[in-house]
Amino acid sequence: MSRVKNILFIMCDQLRADYLACTGHPTLKTPNIDALAARGVIFTNAFCQAPVCGSSRMSFYTGRYVQSHGATYNNVPLKIGERTVGDHMRELGVSTGLIGKTHMQADLAGMKRLGIDKGSIQGVLAAECGFEPWERDDGLHPDAFVDPNLAYNDYLREQGYEGDNPWHSFANSGIDEKGEVASGWYLRNAHLAARIDKAHSETAYMTNRAMDKIAELGDTPWCLHLSYIKPHWPYIAPAPYHNMYSPQDVIAANRGEKEKADPHPVIKAFMGHEESVNFSDEEKRRHVIPAYMGLITEIDDHIGRLMAFLEEQGRLDDTLIVFTSDHGDYLGDHWLGEKEMFHEESVRIPMIIVDPSRDCDATRGGRIHALTEAIDLIPTFVDALGGEAKPHVLEGKSLLPLLRGENPAGWRDFAVSEADYAWRGARLALKLPPDQTRAYMIRTERWKYISYDQFRPQLFDLEKDPNELIDLGTSELHAEIRNEMEETLNHWLRHRRNRTTMAHDVIEERTDTAKKRGIYFGVW
Repeated sequence: MSRVKNILFIMCDQLRADYLACTGHPTLKTPNIDALAARGVIFTNAFCQAPVCGSSRMSFYTGRYVQSHGATYNNVPLKIGERTVGDHMRELGVSTGLIGKTHMQADLAGMKRLGIDKGSIQGVLAAECGFEPWERDDGLHPDAFVDPNLAYNDYLREQGYEGDNPWHSFANSGIDEKGEVASGWYLRNAHLAARIDKAHSETAYMTNRAMDKIAELGDTPWCLHLSYIKPHWPYIAPAPYHNMYSPQDVIAANRGEKEKADPHPVIKAFMGHEESVNFSDEEKRRHVIPAYMGLITEIDDHIGRLMAFLEEQGRLDDTLIVFTSDHGDYLGDHWLGEKEMFHEESVRIPMIIVDPSRDCDATRGGRIHALTEAIDLIPTFVDALGGEAKPHVLEGKSLLPLLRGENPAGWRDFAVSEADYAWRGARLALKLPPDQTRAYMIRTERWKYISYDQFRPQLFDLEKDPNELIDLGTSELHAEIRNEMEETLNHWLRHRRNRTTMAHDVIEERTDTAKKRGIYFGVW
């Protein structure tokens, strides 16, 4: 029997894989996350299925590629028929809930068509990505659209932060040099301290809510998705995190002049976005990134609190812990801001897993370099809890064999990520219709190949060019490799898990058994 009883699934928003001390950042302080890694394993080659919040998370939560679940961008509803982590966990008797962000958009039209009442238990689960909404808070609350029922705003008012939207006016705003309230939505205000005590920040609040819920659940098996809103913008942190780092702590941008002089057409269009223009300015970049780093250290401090609480509760010995992110952040690398494209800064994610089982002691404190994907988590959870594999539905692979030091046969040769930039200004700059804006990444140990609708592909030799500064998409010497990678992509597309209503073993049982079941056709 597995020792794992509970799952703590921690996700940060827009945290780069290389922005932790344990993954190589030279100036960031993350001692508690580092300690987590020392108790578990760092997966050094973990990739999200889409470098944007909504579709990445839908892959995390379904265990399926974007091509399969269809939620290709933020606020594209996840189809009502898709099974999610909550469905798989509840089958195993595990109470599964959310504290924080999902960026999930409910398929209300599908619910209405099937007569599912939004207020029913099934309706709530369908609208919340299969999670019990112990407390959902997606952040991103501009004044015009603030949720009047947002619990965090109620909490802030109880602490004395008055207003219609204290999330914005206090937690994500500061006081500028003129003594005026300055919104954290503007990058120029990133150096200011948020108008809130650090004990009342979003990160502190969500950590408190997680500890309260774990204590409330007691001995009930649980899967808790603690989904932090930070270090996603607004890039503004409470004291002392706001000035914990200086411009001198910011690492040099990974970008080359040739990239800027002769970019791929799609990359060029993304370079024209406002966030890319601003992050390409070195002075502005070094003004903002210290706040991003401060937000990460704030998260680290609360991870330390949470781990101490789990130890007090006796839960460290029976809880599988995952620490990850939905995608990265360019921060000016490759002359880009935000995410969405497929450079390592955007598509590679931190992945730390702590399995308390003794059979994982062999890899504890180590690093695993096998290609892993976000969709591997649900199969890992099911496996750790003693459930049966569902390869006809779940497209990922259990990571437990790797955690146990095994070398499983048939491990993947490449990772896949997808993009759909139909909603972005880049599409307008390129004069494309909304159905011609897809892109796919195939990433092997050595090569990264990116196939675009309407445009030439990109190719990077990660062995000779690990910083992805030389695009071989037009190199005649690499034409054969591009052709092979395109065929790999086509083969992958043909083998998505679309037959999800019947398991493979049922098909095996029924193959060539028509006559035994009394069905005669073609018999003389």
